[in-house]
Amino acid sequence: MSRHQLFVRGLRDSVPMLVGVAPFGIIFGTLAGVGGLSLWQAVGMSLFVYAGSAQFIVVSLMGAGASAVVILLTTFIVNLRHVLYSATLQPQVQGLPQRWRLLLAFWLTDETFAVVQRYYQLHGRGPLTHWYWLGVTSALYACWVISSLVGVLFGQAVPDLASWGLEFAMLATFIGIVVPLLRNRPQVAAALAAGAVALLTWSWPYKLGLMAAAFSGIAVGVLLERHPLSKPCDVSAKEAHP
Repeated sequence: MSRHQLFVRGLRDSVPMLVGVAPFGIIFGTLAGVGGLSLWQAVGMSLFVYAGSAQFIVVSLMGAGASAVVILLTTFIVNLRHVLYSATLQPQVQGLPQRWRLLLAFWLTDETFAVVQRYYQLHGRGPLTHWYWLGVTSALYACWVISSLVGVLFGQAVPDLASWGLEFAMLATFIGIVVPLLRNRPQVAAALAAGAVALLTWSWPYKLGLMAAAFSGIAVGVLLERHPLSKPCDVSAKEAHP
């Protein structure tokens, strides 16, 4: 495929994710406006931070009067998952110039990782496949920024928009991202453990429950990877010693 074909295919493959991104962006813009951020501050955060969950956390913690240290620490821990995303995709971009790697790293999100990783699994790496990545992330980035702008401009004009349940679209998107990636027992256990802890700690202040859920999921996954509950039988040994 040519650069243009790969770019257009990336745009097309990102469409299902846009269904979840757009409502989430509108809600963020609405809450940012209610939280006292100006139009340029809210849209600027989407332009230069571009981290949906972290942006929501910043707005909520600012509203709760949290200190800058708490905000920075919380967003840092929440975004640590991107280290894993980067490590997974690093072999696919190691031959690219630094300007490409920096650009794609900035635009790496949960949705981008899900779409791009699946493409690499199905089609492998080619000399121009980073153009596919660029197509995916361009569409998602534009959608997030535009929907944030719409939320700031019109969200407060719609009565009680935050209670409409639009965030369910993003929840469904994340479920669609995570479930296909759960391929073995440690991964399933990690997801279940994180979900359970998140439910049990949802009322903790400063989003500490989110951090507890993340650490719990990681701990369970690592523990089962290193010490599986059951080991596969050694068929050859059984055949040798009936």
